[in-house]
Amino acid sequence: MSIETSEKLKLIRESERMNRRQFAELTGIPYGTLSGYEADGKEPGFNAIQKIFSQPRFRKYRDWFMFDEVSPESGQIAPVLAHFGQGDNGLPPSDQKTG
Repeated sequence: MSIETSEKLKLIRESERMNRRQFAELTGIPYGTLSGYEADGKEPGFNAIQKIFSQPRFRKYRDWFMFDEVSPESGQIAPVLAHFGQGDNGLPPSDQKTG
């Protein structure tokens, strides 16, 4: 399952609890350009990707972003995908309550 680049950028930003303005300021990518990546589906170039992953805060998502791979033992993870919900695994819902 490959996710569009625009959605990946948004997931990284939201997982870090940042708004577009904060993400743009931290990475040095102009706000309007970032908005174009996320909302209009424009593909970021090498320089933009380099700006993002030169930030230590985002390096943990690099393998997931580039290759759709994670390696937790190496510190490479995927952002929280909670807003995608659970996939259908064919099992009936649990009657267990959480929280």
